[in-house]
Amino acid sequence: MEFAQLEALVHIAREHSFSRAAEHLSRTQPAVSISIKKLEEEIGAPLLDRSRKNVVLTDAGLVMVEYAQKMLNMRNEVSNAIDELRQLRQGKVTIGANESTSLYYLPAVIMEFRAQNPGVKVEVHRSLSERLPQEVKERNVDLGVLSFDPSDAELESFPVLQDELVLIVPPSHAMAKLKSVSIRELGSETFVAHNVKSPSRQHVVETFRKHRVPLNITIELATIETIKKFVELHFGIGFVPRMCVDEELARGTLVSVPVKELRYQRTLRVVYLRDRIHSHAGTRFLDLLLAGAAVSKR
Repeated sequence: MEFAQLEALVHIAREHSFSRAAEHLSRTQPAVSISIKKLEEEIGAPLLDRSRKNVVLTDAGLVMVEYAQKMLNMRNEVSNAIDELRQLRQGKVTIGANESTSLYYLPAVIMEFRAQNPGVKVEVHRSLSERLPQEVKERNVDLGVLSFDPSDAELESFPVLQDELVLIVPPSHAMAKLKSVSIRELGSETFVAHNVKSPSRQHVVETFRKHRVPLNITIELATIETIKKFVELHFGIGFVPRMCVDEELARGTLVSVPVKELRYQRTLRVVYLRDRIHSHAGTRFLDLLLAGAAVSKR
């Protein structure tokens, strides 16, 4: 059963004529007759009563035309839906990201994307960075944003933002007015830290260990937001990505103090399946990210 056969039957039913149906379809009358004959053979019943001057439908033909019209309508709906996806009047992009990326990097990107493609839905799935490569490989998300190169042959990645780890203290802290501090000076301080494994946390731990200075972590918290609040409340000092404290540093509710022996650059990368065929919406989102892939330096 082919769409061309269904179209022929529907037009014959409307026109009550093979010749007028053929003219409407821009086909020859013999071609239309052959289409109907093949359809009748497949159905196993005559669809048209050809004994009369004007062609009319048999009972089987009446049933068949009803379903033929539905199938043709569905084909048009599918075609229109695909066109809408191509033109990004609908669709969905699913992004995996950790807490800080979701809060401090993605909003501006999503805002720009939505301004260009208001019909596309954007979903952000919060996930631990170490889990994101697997989430991408399992196709749970279209792409992930993380702070390390996963070095996986199945994955492709590119940098989108360069950030750094900074030491934050409350403005009334004794170190707040210093131009810089040493690791040794931090040995007597208490720290509020993120309880999630990450390359940046590991770097801090290893730097203190290398200089044989105690790292006194007295409170571990689940989010960067709570770390900032605890530092403001004088529970301790902490290391966080600079992009997470831009607003607080500008307002003066927190102060960043350079650490002489500790400088850690972190690069946010977009990761996606190397061989995956993305949706039109997913491709457009990647294109937007690639357009800014000359890494932004903070």
